Amino acid sequence: MNNKEIEAIKLHIAGATIRHTPPFDDLKPFNNNFELEKDFIDRWIIPYYLNIGNTNTEWINKLTTIKHEITTDIIQTNLGDFNWRSRQTGAFFAAITNQTQFIDSIGTHLLKSEVAFAGKVYCKVFASFNLPKCVDYLNLYLDYYLTKHDLWFEQRDAMEAILYLDKLNATNHFEKHFSLWTEFIKNKPNWEVEIKTDNLEKQLKIIETVKTHM
Repeated sequence: MNNKEIEAIKLHIAGATIRHTPPFDDLKPFNNNFELEKDFIDRWIIPYYLNIGNTNTEWINKLTTIKHEITTDIIQTNLGDFNWRSRQTGAFFAAITNQTQFIDSIGTHLLKSEVAFAGKVYCKVFASFNLPKCVDYLNLYLDYYLTKHDLWFEQRDAMEAILYLDKLNATNHFEKHFSLWTEFIKNKPNWEVEIKTDNLEKQLKIIETVKTHM
């Protein structure tokens, strides 16, 4: 196996399953210049990345127990790793610790969409932060990715987040995207037209519970 094939396998494992070139070259994502150590992965990624969508009491207790151990370095290290598991964990940690200084890092990752799966969490985190810059990133994402009918990414998650924020802020961003949304899903028979925020709101309640726990 040559180096090119090995690199392709590494990218696939990291979540870069679809290679594309979005028009966001001016945005430079923060990337680590080192490989994560096994101890860090075992401590700050593996126990969390598959559970981020949970809403049970056991998960809440686990998060409230470790919340005060989550430093900005831990969040930055996760976000800077080129892997969907670490990136979504870092974004989630930023949400439960209310570390809004990472909005631009998360927003850049969302717009560039370099790895699969993580975008779902980015959208959830922006809905949790509910700051104007978060809304801007979601709108930019939808403006572009709803026109790319061959890219089956996190468009629904972004629509859910923008609808939820419209409800909170008495704004009307969702309607501006809806016609593009209906066109986007025409070649996706298993995607529903209707956008609901019920599940998102359940998960946001978890984030808020952990965030406000003293």
